[in-house]
Amino acid sequence: MKVFFHTLGCKVNQYETQEMREQLGINGYEVTDNENDAEIFVVNSCTVTSESDRKTRQCVRHYKKKYPHSTVVLTGCMPQSFPEMAEKLTEADIVLGNKNNKLLVKALNEYFSAGCRTLYMEQHQSGESLVSSGISNFEERTRAILKIEDGCDRFCSYCIIPKARGRVRWKPIEDIKNEVKALTDNGYSEIVLVGINLSAYGKGSELTLADAVFAVSENEKVKRIRLGSLEPDHITDEMIENLAKCQKLCPQFHISLQSGCDKTLKKMNRHYTSDEYFSLCQKLRSEFKDCTLTTDIMVGFPYENDEDFEITKEFARKVGFEKIHIFPYSRRSGTVADRMDEQNEKSTKAQRVSELSVVANDIRNKFLEGQIGKTLSVLVEEKQKDNVYFGYTANYTPVKLKVGVVGEIKQVKIISVEDDFCIGE
Repeated sequence: MKVFFHTLGCKVNQYETQEMREQLGINGYEVTDNENDAEIFVVNSCTVTSESDRKTRQCVRHYKKKYPHSTVVLTGCMPQSFPEMAEKLTEADIVLGNKNNKLLVKALNEYFSAGCRTLYMEQHQSGESLVSSGISNFEERTRAILKIEDGCDRFCSYCIIPKARGRVRWKPIEDIKNEVKALTDNGYSEIVLVGINLSAYGKGSELTLADAVFAVSENEKVKRIRLGSLEPDHITDEMIENLAKCQKLCPQFHISLQSGCDKTLKKMNRHYTSDEYFSLCQKLRSEFKDCTLTTDIMVGFPYENDEDFEITKEFARKVGFEKIHIFPYSRRSGTVADRMDEQNEKSTKAQRVSELSVVANDIRNKFLEGQIGKTLSVLVEEKQKDNVYFGYTANYTPVKLKVGVVGEIKQVKIISVEDDFCIGE
């Protein structure tokens, strides 16, 4: 039977979709990228916002309505966090929480055998280990995403993730090495390490994220290593010093900020101050040549006033982020922030997104223009129309060029900037 996947949310979800794809393939199912060929639809959900839940429900209902004789599977973070909501979504024939998505094959077999709705939504427990079947491929990509950590212990006031993902747990070093070998044997030369709270890798042991990076770098076929989103309060001076020793580690760091205002950070239950964050940025730029820093900023959080927002704008200018993901605060049932007074109006949040975007775009344009004249290594990722090739430098600068081979790393001189990318030759 043919299976079509629809993945919502983060890179961890993308990795877990690949796990499920490979498990289905081993067990006789065929994965297709053409929904019109599919008999089974798997929606791997995100639940980080209420809007994420709406999109999940919309997807499930869409596939059931368009393909009424198909089997629709709902898995991921939404049923994990809100099992009652998922159970009421009767268009889903099979419902699995993310803890149970490894049971997808079993659930399908049971559903086809018994002919009745199948539900597996076991809650996460403290002390559980990271259970992973691993992957050996990553569909239609030149880089492979590798999940090495899951769960979060931070309990930010706006966030449902500790409920959706459980507590911090991580993949053993030997498992990482084995999975990297399987990926490089299939031609991948760039590995992206991801997790829900990636910088907490090794918590409760003597290991740190640097140990995982070096485990990957030992594989001679690996040419580049990237890190997913990081939490600033887990990154110590010792970790930075150790990471800087790995020549394969790309000098691009996505360090989650959320706000540049200390008052707002405290309301968010973030575990650092703006001064501590700025000091971290300075250390990274000092240790890594051509280092780029990207971040997330949330605007319109409860109690954030115009003065607080101005502080955040000035902080963004002070750090000079090479790219900022800006998003309005979205109320999330089950969180502390949802119960807070002084919620900002939707129009206020939209205005702040717009204002901060102007700042972010100005910084971004100056950064891209600053790359002109440099000779940089570019991993060619795709061939676009008109024989134009596209790829990224080590510090994640997007580059277009006229000559290339997908999957190869080429030395490229940057000659100009167009829109949000550089032109190289």
